[in-house]
Amino acid sequence: MPKLLVAMSVAVLSWIAAGSAHGAVTVIGGGLAQACSKAAMSGEDDVKFQEVCTLALDTEFMSPRDRAGTYVNRGVLKLRRTSYSDAARDFDQAVRIQPDMGEAYVNRGAASIGQKRYADSLPDINRALELGVTEPAKAYYNRALAYEGMDDPKSAYFDYRKAVEIAPEWTAPREELTRFSVSTR
Repeated sequence: MPKLLVAMSVAVLSWIAAGSAHGAVTVIGGGLAQACSKAAMSGEDDVKFQEVCTLALDTEFMSPRDRAGTYVNRGVLKLRRTSYSDAARDFDQAVRIQPDMGEAYVNRGAASIGQKRYADSLPDINRALELGVTEPAKAYYNRALAYEGMDDPKSAYFDYRKAVEIAPEWTAPREELTRFSVSTR
């Protein structure tokens, strides 16, 4: 039976610069929580949107799901500004409120990756995949980043491939795959 061998190219690891992928949560309704959701989903990174999320959490009545989602969304905004510890606290709070929200776990894993705590990210990302997330390709992409950080290129390769399989239009995982060469022996 041929054994699959995966090797990374010697090129500078562009995945460090690329960063992890983040998954926001749709909050239905009106008001500040919805504005926070839209900011997180549209890729905003201005700190003013974090303040909108905070004001929503402090002043608006929300279902537990929407409250947890607002913590996730504020955490996503913090991730974009590389405030990994602050973001992780928001994801922790979301998990306490809604322990079955996969996006809280995948983003907490992304915060760990941002802190170069690759092994710590794996249980969260795996839990997110078990629970289900709206964008599973991002979870596989993040797990691939973690595997690369742990010097496990074979596992990284397969997760990048899975991300491409799920979201073929997303260029980030396809670009990462160009750094690998695969051979059988």
